[in-house]
Amino acid sequence: MDHTERLRVLELYSGIGGMHYALKESSVLAEVVAAVDVNTTANEIYKHNFPNTPLLPKTIEGMTLQDFDKLNFDVILLSPPCQPFTRIGLQGDVADPRTKSFLYILELLPRLSKRPSFILLENVKGFETSAAREALLKTLRECDYSFQEFLISPTSLGIPNSRLRYFLIARRPPGSFSFPASAEIIEGFPMSESSNSLAVPHNHPTASECEREKTGTVIFKLETEEELERKRIQDSQETVRRLQDFLQEDEEGMDQFLLPPKTLLRYALLMDVVQPSSRRSVCFTKGYGHYVEGTGSVLQSRVDVELEGVFKSLELLSEEDKLKQLSQLKLRYFTPREIASLMGFPADFSFPKHISIKQQYRVLGNSLNVHVVSQLIDLLISK
Repeated sequence: MDHTERLRVLELYSGIGGMHYALKESSVLAEVVAAVDVNTTANEIYKHNFPNTPLLPKTIEGMTLQDFDKLNFDVILLSPPCQPFTRIGLQGDVADPRTKSFLYILELLPRLSKRPSFILLENVKGFETSAAREALLKTLRECDYSFQEFLISPTSLGIPNSRLRYFLIARRPPGSFSFPASAEIIEGFPMSESSNSLAVPHNHPTASECEREKTGTVIFKLETEEELERKRIQDSQETVRRLQDFLQEDEEGMDQFLLPPKTLLRYALLMDVVQPSSRRSVCFTKGYGHYVEGTGSVLQSRVDVELEGVFKSLELLSEEDKLKQLSQLKLRYFTPREIASLMGFPADFSFPKHISIKQQYRVLGNSLNVHVVSQLIDLLISK
């Protein structure tokens, strides 16, 4: 199939524009003809960064078949709500009202006057065992798409952040994928001649990186020998970059990101602490900066203080001494800009002035890794 003509792309559940940035980063000649999302904050940020892209602030179910046909698109990029499929959520799956719009898309797909040549979908790990996924695959088969499913974390591309996600790419004939497709879900990227960077060996994270289950004897900081060893192995992966490459150099204004005393005292033993030299960080979720446990790593700013030494005898100290000891580490949250960088958003991505830090964390936690999606777009639409 000849892609010298600019492909017309429909971006559904567009959020803050992660898919759009991935498309721009890819080698595909394309334009987003419409983005659709109902979230007001996300839409303000999208419009701020893509002022010339038509943004439809409406529900997908509110769009008719004719509305879709008028857009005359060749590609759908979509990232449906993930809460129905997370282990932290209620796993309502297709019974969850938030799945309604996705099922509506599946109902419309066979009825479109021109079915899109390419589809890319992103969701959480857990989607691959859902009834929604079964409905998706059934529709794709009926509409004559060939498809490939993946479970990929950004560590596959040397990015020091675990964010294991489900992806599906699908295309209609003529043409086929540039890699050997598999009926199984591929973990990491396939080896491909079309992109050298896909050959990076991937440090595949465990499925429970965001929702850890503890086993074994606790060594320090409520961590088991097994967990400490896993972190040591991650930090020795030389194919993965160090966090310092993604940190803001400007120290000004960083005090607002220091963990408050109450948080230090209450959650110190539960936090995942990383240093600038680390080659890992756990998945950042929408609760980051508000909730502490399981929402993302915190950064140890004072690297001349030994972490283990601070935590070893902590429980024996008074609250005042405990706080004094913990404060030595200068633990802080990653800034929204740093998280955006880890997630592959370019330097020119920004937030409108009135969007609060809490809102910034929230929308980033709901977004996706731009570099991972960019590679998948190239795999999907390679000549």
